[in-house]
Amino acid sequence: MEEWYHYLLLIVVGFVVGFINTVAGGGSLISLPVLIFLGLPPSVANGTNRVAVVIQNMMGTAGFKSKGVSTFPFDIYLGISALFGAILGAYIAVDIKGETFNRILAIIMVIVVLIILFKPKMKFDDLHEKMTGKHLWIGILAFFFFGIYGGFINAGLGFIIILFLHYVNQLSLVRANATKVVVVLIYTLAALIVFILNDKVIWKVGLILAIGNGTGAWVASRVSAEKGDGFIKTFLVIMVIIMAIKLWFFN
Repeated sequence: MEEWYHYLLLIVVGFVVGFINTVAGGGSLISLPVLIFLGLPPSVANGTNRVAVVIQNMMGTAGFKSKGVSTFPFDIYLGISALFGAILGAYIAVDIKGETFNRILAIIMVIVVLIILFKPKMKFDDLHEKMTGKHLWIGILAFFFFGIYGGFINAGLGFIIILFLHYVNQLSLVRANATKVVVVLIYTLAALIVFILNDKVIWKVGLILAIGNGTGAWVASRVSAEKGDGFIKTFLVIMVIIMAIKLWFFN
């Protein structure tokens, strides 16, 4: 990390990752390999990446709010549940080969694509948001487990969160996205603290990456709020296919 162009690369990669993460998910599957390529040990790359993810979701949240899109306090309830899971996930050491892990994640992403493509369409008028009662408690339970994975590595979780909120809580994709960025912000803060306490964060690198992430997230949040569900659905399908191919064939 001594060459000036390394930092320029981080900003460019950060912008792309911030945009992808805010509209869909899976951006960390790009930023983590780049950080490792630049010489950071995997665990340090994982921790350093969280700095950018926190800033990214702060900007994404602000962008959605500037367009009047919010699910408060529903998003806070889910975020607190995910926070406890993330603390656990950040401490878990998983004994699994990287290639095996990547292929399992690739299969999950293919399943996500199939759900997106073949799930019966729900017209916007048919969506009746379910954010209270049993649907709230189902969400709180699910997001605790989402938080465990989010605390461990986080890569690719955005896809699952969006689909869960869309099909279980019947949020439009735009409102599901707005909820996602708040939830990810909350549990990533918890995970980041764990990485900091274990000396796994390089602040200079993380903050430079965050410049790109934050800018990409701000642009993406406002664009997705304006373009609506069709834009997000198309972007989701494209990104899931790309990520699945990358994980399966290019470990």
